[in-house]
Amino acid sequence: MALVLFLLLVAVVLGLIGAVAEGLTYLLIIGIVVLALDLAYVATRWRHSHRRVAR
Repeated sequence: MALVLFLLLVAVVLGLIGAVAEGLTYLLIIGIVVLALDLAYVATRWRHSHRRVAR
């Protein structure tokens, strides 16, 4: 859970710096990619956690 929150924070910070600073658009793109990968990671963990069978 800490990894997910850390990656989310990194994505937001990179996105803000990339959007505000002129000439650093690549940071915005990196932030978007990190956010997409983080969401994909959360989706796969969430999907696997619901497949447990109760006995």
